Amino acid sequence: MIHHIVMLDLQKEHDCNERAAIMLGLDALRVNLAGFESFAHGPNRDFEKLSPGCTYVFICGFSDETALRHYLSDPAHQALSLRLIALCEGGLAGLRVVDMQVAQ
Repeated sequence: MIHHIVMLDLQKEHDCNERAAIMLGLDALRVNLAGFESFAHGPNRDFEKLSPGCTYVFICGFSDETALRHYLSDPAHQALSLRLIALCEGGLAGLRVVDMQVAQ
């Protein structure tokens, strides 16, 4: 299992409806992409004050690296990514990604 964790520094005045539409679009990809097993998203509460600038997070669960790579190359994912980057502070600089391999 691989957890694809995306941490966003959204612009303060970003379009919340656009963000919601992008999250719905990402979640909808699970139907058509084999190995895309889970999706969750929400605001970063940062209780420990260790992730300044990270305002929103989403996590995708993939069965393996092949499934993740298929997702990354999917045209619908790429289109949604461009829309999401446009909402981030500094564009791509406002986005961090971690791909965590879960021991089995």
